[in-house]
Amino acid sequence: MKSSVSFNNEILENAAKQFSTSSSQASYIGGHQNIVYEYKLNGESFILRLTPSTGRSVRLVQSELDWIVFLANNGVSVSKPVLSKNGHLTEVIHLSDGFYTCVSFEKARGRRVEYPECLQDHALYEELGRLTGKLHALSKRYQPQDCNAKRQDWSQNWFLQNIDLIPDSQVAVRYSYLELVKTISALPKDKKSYGIIHGDLNVGNFMVDEHRGVTLFDFDEAQYSWFVEDIAVQLYYLVYVYGGDDGKEYREDQARRFMNHFMRGYILEDSLDEYWIKQIPLFLRLRELIVYIGSFRNWDGDETFSGSDNQWFKDWIAESKLRIENEIPIVNIWGI
Repeated sequence: MKSSVSFNNEILENAAKQFSTSSSQASYIGGHQNIVYEYKLNGESFILRLTPSTGRSVRLVQSELDWIVFLANNGVSVSKPVLSKNGHLTEVIHLSDGFYTCVSFEKARGRRVEYPECLQDHALYEELGRLTGKLHALSKRYQPQDCNAKRQDWSQNWFLQNIDLIPDSQVAVRYSYLELVKTISALPKDKKSYGIIHGDLNVGNFMVDEHRGVTLFDFDEAQYSWFVEDIAVQLYYLVYVYGGDDGKEYREDQARRFMNHFMRGYILEDSLDEYWIKQIPLFLRLRELIVYIGSFRNWDGDETFSGSDNQWFKDWIAESKLRIENEIPIVNIWGI
């Protein structure tokens, strides 16, 4: 997501001061939708996040924090937001061309479980299942403190709203997008299947500590959707690394192992009707579409990205395009 709102060190300094630190103590981490830094205060590590007004309204950020605090208060291990020196969870820096909403979080303890380690970590899958199940069980009784500050619906995902990032020539991709959104929109909604979810659960958005405890963070994509989408997203990122002629077999093996161990943990905290498990292929297609659209954020005009030195990415973009055009999920172990 590109921001048209200006940014400079003065803005960072202003934001840092709101949380009793300074720009000299802040180390840039990165981010696409936000500008993210890490800093230390009294020997503890924290995250400073600046969200441009072009990306999220203040109320939308506040609704994200409300959800995180609710989870933390109910025993879910999350990276919690901290109060500013003024006692607020959000601080706003106004500019002539917009504003930034500033938030600080406790930094999650532990380490990331990167590729390829995560592809064989069955104990992790089970723990993620338990954690996801607990999150969904709590979602069923969650009520925002401010009814006027509510997270967006799944269809308002930034990438789905920006399908025009895709080149005009990709007519079949655009058609598939319209048909998929129509199909998913027709799915039934009830409290057992639909509620607020994390929205972007993947190996980059949690830490694992020395006791194998998992701490979730980056709830910036939290949205109202079907609970099964949180499962499909995790599965997608564990199978999309396999491509080429042998990819299908590897993906199916990975999917079976993940679902087997993940659901062992999930059912300890919540239940999900078999009907919804069989909808996973739809949501795998949705995630692939979102990732595919995101690939064109910095498009240079070459649809094959031939100038990239990342061969895996070039292979993936070609295979992904074919799957989207032919309405085929990246993996389907349910025979649907």
